[in-house]
Amino acid sequence: MAKYEIIVDLSDRRLYLLEAGKVIRAFPVGIGEMVTRTPIGQYTIVNKEPNPGGHFGAYWMGLSKPHYGIHGTNNPSSIGKLVSHGCIRMYNEDVTWLAHTVPLGTPVTIRP
Repeated sequence: MAKYEIIVDLSDRRLYLLEAGKVIRAFPVGIGEMVTRTPIGQYTIVNKEPNPGGHFGAYWMGLSKPHYGIHGTNNPSSIGKLVSHGCIRMYNEDVTWLAHTVPLGTPVTIRP
């Protein structure tokens, strides 16, 4: 069993980091717009890239669903809103902390 697990709850627009099954941190997130909704399901973190450039902010963590990820933003006012093309946006300081905490292969559950 993985030490860490991430749960993204779309209804409250929060990302929860669990360690050994217990929530240890919660972060506000921006999620997909109505026409480009964030996909629900079970995924894993398959890659990480610091400073990916553009609107991806300070860090990119790619999910096992191609073209989707958890990333920072160059528009912090978008956090908490339905604004993305399906990705999960976080404040840059939050996504950087998370990327340095969780390893590749960390399970990610996105739930409605």
